Amino acid sequence: MPHRDSIHQLKQHIEQQIIGQEALVDRLLVALLANGHLLVEGAPGLAKTRAVKALASGLKVDFHRIQFTPDLLPADITGSDIYRPEDGSFHFQQGPVFHNLLLSDEINRAPAKVQSALLEAMGEGQVTVGAKSYPLPKLFLVMATQNPIEQEGTYPLPEAQLDRFMLHVEVGYPPRESSHRILELARREALQESAEIAPLSNPVTQEAIFTARREAMSLHLSLPVESYIVELVEATRNPGRYGTDLEGWISWGASPRGAIAIEHGARALAWLAGRDFVTPEDVINIAPDALRHRVLLDFEAEAEGITPGQCVAELLQRVPAP
Repeated sequence: MPHRDSIHQLKQHIEQQIIGQEALVDRLLVALLANGHLLVEGAPGLAKTRAVKALASGLKVDFHRIQFTPDLLPADITGSDIYRPEDGSFHFQQGPVFHNLLLSDEINRAPAKVQSALLEAMGEGQVTVGAKSYPLPKLFLVMATQNPIEQEGTYPLPEAQLDRFMLHVEVGYPPRESSHRILELARREALQESAEIAPLSNPVTQEAIFTARREAMSLHLSLPVESYIVELVEATRNPGRYGTDLEGWISWGASPRGAIAIEHGARALAWLAGRDFVTPEDVINIAPDALRHRVLLDFEAEAEGITPGQCVAELLQRVPAP
């Protein structure tokens, strides 16, 4: 299929620019195929921003980057009504959110009211300013990066906004064997005297993306695998069913969006693998990134040093797979 070949060419293009972060590359493509927003968290310098730029360079879409800072205003994202003195009317000036691919860089550097400016856009595909709503492009994805919350000068994202992100990917340091290739890539770019990522010669069109999405959502999903997804999400709400030691770990479990994120993500993984059916392994692969930001731990679990990721990993060990 031509569109499948173009998606795989896109993957190869990104992997040439992002070295040692294969999981991040996969999640970028999963978010694109599953029509979901992506939150990428990691220490500075781990190619989070570069990864999103590499994705945009391989797509035939409008791309815009917003650098989140403490003095950013909601209108700087959504746009605002501009007064026209010549006729006494107001004209809506679109903000950067009216692009196909929006990079929200260091999103947790801005206060909650600015972060929340993306809520309606991410959840409903529209922006309301004053008494009027404006639809966003049919292809609209938010790819946000953030530094760890412990970093100075950062603000935790509101739970309601976290739930709008399909996946929360944690990026670690690349493996040691990748360091030589990273240095080689940096040297080549220094010789070219340009930090811009070269675009893909044959960028993926929006029509190809929509076709791939329809195919992914049409893959066979058996009832046992679907029931497994439901049980995983239910386990975040009632972890005590899988062990008394888990009782009280979680104060708030995953929302129904968590189950949808797992299913759509598993379908995208199966499509990328060239299969026409979803396996339990696809669910196990995507579940940590779909659930870790939707689980709120009890204060006792936090006091013991347990993280949401560890909690989800423990549930994956205890909930039986089909």
